[in-house]
Amino acid sequence: MELLLAFGQPASGNGGGAQLMSTIIMFAAIFLIFYFMIIRPQQKRAKERDKMLAALEKGDKVVTSGGIHGTIAGIEDKSVLLQIADNVKVKVERSAINIVLEKKAAS
Repeated sequence: MELLLAFGQPASGNGGGAQLMSTIIMFAAIFLIFYFMIIRPQQKRAKERDKMLAALEKGDKVVTSGGIHGTIAGIEDKSVLLQIADNVKVKVERSAINIVLEKKAAS
């Protein structure tokens, strides 16, 4: 019987409020850690990728996500024409461009 009374309720009535506040602070701290360690860097990488895709120009040497190396021969809204060999051109989605190896030489 004494064991049930010991674990049944807290000894003081004020302990519940402090415990609730510490739980809220802990969840806020976890959210802040997730934001600064995961969400914010991911948003930054997405912005950099969008900026890179918007800056594509004819003559840039690129690599697609499938590993195809080529030179941009033409650009449309959502796709690019990629020259991968002499007289061989492939149309790929702009989002498939993974890396810009070198920008077109400034003329």
